[in-house]
Amino acid sequence: MSLYDTPGADRTGPLDTGLLAPGRAGCRAETATGDPAFLRAMLDAEAALTRAQAALGLAPDRAARAVGAACDAARFDARDLALRARDGGNPVIPLVADLTAALPPAFAPYVHRGATSQDILDTAAMLVAARTLEPVLADLDRTERALARLAAEHRDTVMPGRTLTQHAVPTTFGLKAAGWRSLVLDARDRLRVVRAALPAQLGGAAGTLAAFDAYGREASAPVAGGLLPGEGGAEHSAGLRLPAVFAAELGLAEPALPWHTLRTPVADLAAALAFTAGALGKPAADVLTLSRTEIGEVSEGAGGGSSAMPHKANPVRATLIAAAARRAPALAATLFGSMAAEDERPAGAWHAEWEPLRDLLRLVGGAARDAAELTEGLRVHAGAMREHLYLTHGLIVSERLSAELAPLVGRARAKALLTEAARRSRTESTTLAAVLTAVLADEPGLTGLDLAELTDPTRYTGSAGPLTDRALERR
Repeated sequence: MSLYDTPGADRTGPLDTGLLAPGRAGCRAETATGDPAFLRAMLDAEAALTRAQAALGLAPDRAARAVGAACDAARFDARDLALRARDGGNPVIPLVADLTAALPPAFAPYVHRGATSQDILDTAAMLVAARTLEPVLADLDRTERALARLAAEHRDTVMPGRTLTQHAVPTTFGLKAAGWRSLVLDARDRLRVVRAALPAQLGGAAGTLAAFDAYGREASAPVAGGLLPGEGGAEHSAGLRLPAVFAAELGLAEPALPWHTLRTPVADLAAALAFTAGALGKPAADVLTLSRTEIGEVSEGAGGGSSAMPHKANPVRATLIAAAARRAPALAATLFGSMAAEDERPAGAWHAEWEPLRDLLRLVGGAARDAAELTEGLRVHAGAMREHLYLTHGLIVSERLSAELAPLVGRARAKALLTEAARRSRTESTTLAAVLTAVLADEPGLTGLDLAELTDPTRYTGSAGPLTDRALERR
């Protein structure tokens, strides 16, 4: 059956080319989470299960080799499996049927032996997540290196700090970039922890491992046409030992318990992915603001074009990252909602996880790719930053003047003097230093203040430099 053998199907191309998802189109996470990748992961889980059973004497070595050879994704039609999955509610059921049919009768009974569909699909999801996080982590490493370079280069590049959209006090671009890097490192560390803890899933029908123990007792007797000499002798506890061997075969963590309805692994993964999207969304949001035409303090190295306006160079990378950051929390919420799963295996809660988890992996994978490209090519316009420091004619340092005047004339009088000076500076379009010279002329003891120095925004950056240095010490 072809990809398009459904009523009214469009035959112009594959069902999902990423046409509406430019943020993840072409990134490594897209490939790592596609249907072929999930199919491969399910087959990897089936092959590993038989190998693990053979290692414990629960299956013949020959069966493990035969199942492994049959678990070739090229032999299976993902679209056909998807259509047949409607009958049983998941794709493992038709996959097991096809895999069993592909084996000689002597080895067919060892396919999926003792497992349940959720064992295979949960394990496959963890495999896909592990394989997807590798390129994500690599792109986060690229991003943090680019941000470290920007922070060091612009340690003392002064710019307006902005709060509630307005100029507040001066800061430095180096400190801003160091803050972005701190978030990226936080995301990287969380993903590393989650990646190392991704577990295999194995529990059987209701999470008791009962079938594996039953097959262990069966394996202790000769199996016609099956076990070779020396391959039998499995103990009753073989089922209890099987999850660890299964996990090791796949490079996943050993589960302490079957987690069919104990969804901590999925929730932890969702939280780390949503955090990563948000962490990358912060620099994207800043770049979108700072690259506005009327601000122009930064720009993307290779801006995107417009279909109607040839002059535009849109901040496309930042735009796509911002879109991912907005979508990720809702996807994570669905995965958290699935934690309330009834019984020993749930109806609906587990099924609701599959697509949001894949979407979340894809979103973060695309955002990490775009963040690396954005930060590596980001252009910093220090001249524009410096020019904007003087847009308020010196009012950007009113906090400093308040701190200097309060000990001399009292806090109330200092506030009154600066409020009047700020009003006159705005209405007369003159510098705060010039207005203060006149305002303070009649104030005893204040005529000797160096107003030029006190109102220089470049001299009021506090500990921005040392804070940047401290942030860059983190590895």
